[in-house]
Order: sequence, then structure tokens, then C-alpha cells
Amino acid sequence: MPTTPADLAACPTRGERADPLALLAAQARNRVPELIPVRHARMAETPFTFYRGAAAVMADDLSRTPDTGIITQLCGDAHLSNLGLFFSPERRMVFDLNDFDETHIGPFEWDVKRLAASFAIAGRNNGFDDKTNRKIAKTVAKAYRRTIRRSVSMTTLECWYAGIDVESMLADLGDRLDTSMTARTQKALRKARHRNSAQALAKLCEIDPEGNARIRSDPPLLVPLTERFTDEDAAVVEERVRERVDSYRATLPLHVQTLLAQFSLVDIAFKVVGVGSVGTRAWIVLMMGRSLEDPLFLQVKEAQRSVLADHVPSSGFDNQGQRVVEGQRLLQAASDLFLGWSTGLDENGDRRDFYVRQLRDGKGSVVVEALEPEGMKLYARLCGMALGQAHARTSTRFDIARYLSETTGFADAMADFSINYADLNDGDHVQMTAAINRGELSVYDLAAEDEKAKGKG
Repeated sequence: MPTTPADLAACPTRGERADPLALLAAQARNRVPELIPVRHARMAETPFTFYRGAAAVMADDLSRTPDTGIITQLCGDAHLSNLGLFFSPERRMVFDLNDFDETHIGPFEWDVKRLAASFAIAGRNNGFDDKTNRKIAKTVAKAYRRTIRRSVSMTTLECWYAGIDVESMLADLGDRLDTSMTARTQKALRKARHRNSAQALAKLCEIDPEGNARIRSDPPLLVPLTERFTDEDAAVVEERVRERVDSYRATLPLHVQTLLAQFSLVDIAFKVVGVGSVGTRAWIVLMMGRSLEDPLFLQVKEAQRSVLADHVPSSGFDNQGQRVVEGQRLLQAASDLFLGWSTGLDENGDRRDFYVRQLRDGKGSVVVEALEPEGMKLYARLCGMALGQAHARTSTRFDIARYLSETTGFADAMADFSINYADLNDGDHVQMTAAINRGELSVYDLAAEDEKAKGKG
């Protein structure tokens, strides 16, 4: 019997679920051990930050619930903070999905559930009542459904090129943005436009007396390679990172290879990023053109198996970096010019897959904590549309649209699921904080880190 939208509202009970902390501990076994306390600290801050880091927990939960069986390319971690602003290669400011570490094939509604539930959890974090949070989560699903249903009347190429141009978006919203929201949006755009390699150079580097740029030290979140390892080991790791960058070049189009050849590798550092990604191996590489005014920062980030991989059919990629890159190119309307992948050995001689991208290229995001209900609802509509456009780039859009047209109650089911899952997530967050208070989980002192950052400012 086909799965109905009402079936999709189901959440597993606590007795039916795997232990969330056990799932996170299993995931941590393949990460850098000394960074796991940073991950715990970031996840424990709020139920929303826990949710951001708990994609593996939700993937396991979703695998225990009914699904439509309509398989498409998923973002895999489509929460609201994984959408944002960035420059297209044509230098237009666009809004789209921007994190694909967990991209994989799977049931289409898993992305919708992850996105809608993130709004319910973020809404609670902002003090909204659940009647409001349910409406906002429902807005995500309605915008997604509307975008997918519209896509089947478009040509294949129209779907492929469809995207959200930020300037056009602001013009369309018009007077639906209040004055304070408009001011915040314009501020975010100005900030994003200046987030590039030149800005990263100023923020992340120091200039020595000879006029050479070097990545500064801010352990444990930013550690130059020469500080992270002994001289002998640092030389080995540097050679391996250089080998990864060289092998990555071959995955780029020839014209981008020619562009990249105009830059020379200057310095390497280990940088902690995100919440869910903390503990994966992530390097930043400073490349330089002809002068200090001509920098390029690349991020060489480890790609591990997607959290969805144990629950859905195989993606067919042996290299996890290639899985991330190909998933991103398929789902994103405009991808980073320097996006590519590589593989290599880590400091222990174990194989690791990586993907490479620009560290910053106009990237910006909404300050979710500053949104009032109406602003959150507008953002929910925007995110639901962006997710719908991503899925519409695949041929599966016809199957998804047929399902959404032939059944009723999809948006209500997504809203009900979101509130139910917010309850589960709240309990998981309490479980983590209790384990921290009992001394069972080690944590890094983020408050001390914040004070240190204020002192530098």
C-alpha cells in the first residue's frame, strides 16, 4: 500500500530509537580525538546547535519511519543554517543550499523533514510557541510543494538554470519586509560581499617583517601546520597536503586548472569548522598570486561516508570527496568555480578522501536568532523554494510532483513531524547535557574562547 502523507508524520518512539549519544560516539571514532570536546561544547549550547550536529541521529530516526520510496539526490543535511548567500562564478549574489557533506540518494521527503524540523527547533530557541512553529514548518513544505509542482511545467533547461538571485528576491519581497528586517538584510548582503580571500587574509593571517603572509595561530580552532606537528612530521604532512592539492587540480576543468596555476601554495593550517563537521580533518591553504593583494584561500575538507549511507541504496562513489562534489553540482544552481576532490594519506598513513573549495566567496547567512515570527516565516518560504529548486534539477521531479498532486495533507504531515521531532531533539539535548554534567563527555570551554576573542578585538 503506498505511503500516505499522514504516514509521514510518524516519529519513532524513544524505545524504538538507537541511543543518540551512542550514534554520535560511533561517528566520533573516525575523527580527530582532541577536537571531539569542541564538538560536544558546540552541540550542547542549545537544542538547535545539538540538532545541527546530529544529522547522524536524524538519519537513523528517519530510516525507522515510513517513506514514499521516491528516491532522489538529497542534500542530506538540509537544516536552515545550511542555506545562505554566496557568489556565483558570474559574481551574482545568490541564495541556495551551501553544505553537501552528507549528500546522497534517498527518499525526497527526508530533506524536507530535516529542513522543516529545523525551523520548529529554531523557533522554540527564539521563544515562539508551537502553534507558530507549526505554521512556519508548514510554510517550508508548502513552498517546496509549490516549487516542485511548478517545475513540471518548465523545460529541463529552465529547471537546471533556475536559481534565487538575491537582488531580484529583495525586489519581489518588497513591502513584506519591515524596516528593521530590510536593514538587517542589507547589512548581511554588505557583509557577504566582502567575505572573500582578501578579507580572509586580513582576518586569518599575519605579515612577517619580510612582507610574507603566514596563517596565524589560534589553537585549537586554527593551528598552523608547523605548530600542530613536530618538524619532521610537519614536513611529511605538508608534502601530503601538497599532493592532495596537486591531485585535486586534475578534477577541475582545464580553464580552471590554468587559472589555479597562477597561484603558488604559501602556507597551510588546520581549521575547525561548523558544528557537525568538528573533528573531521579540515585544512585551509593560502595560495598567492603575484603579490599580497592577490590571495586565494582554499579549504581542503575531509569527506567521510554520508550519514545516510547505512540506510539507503549505495551512491556509487568510491571517493567520498567526489560524492560531495557531484551531489553539490547536481543540486546547486551555481557552484564554486574551484570545487573539486582528491584523496591521500593522513598523518597515520590511512587513506582519507577530501573535497576542495574556496574558503570564502561572498558567503553569508541569516542570523536566525534575530528573526521574529514573520521574518522566520519569510525565511522558511525562501528555504523551501530553494530546496524545491534543488530537487527539481533531477528527473525525479515528475515522480515527486505526481505524489504531491495526487495526495493531500503533505504540508500538514511535515508540520506535525517537525513538532514531534522537536520534542525528540529536546530530549536528546537534555541527555547530552546530563552526560556532560556527570563528566561522561568531555567539553571544550567555549566561554573562555569567546573571552579570548573579545580581548583580541
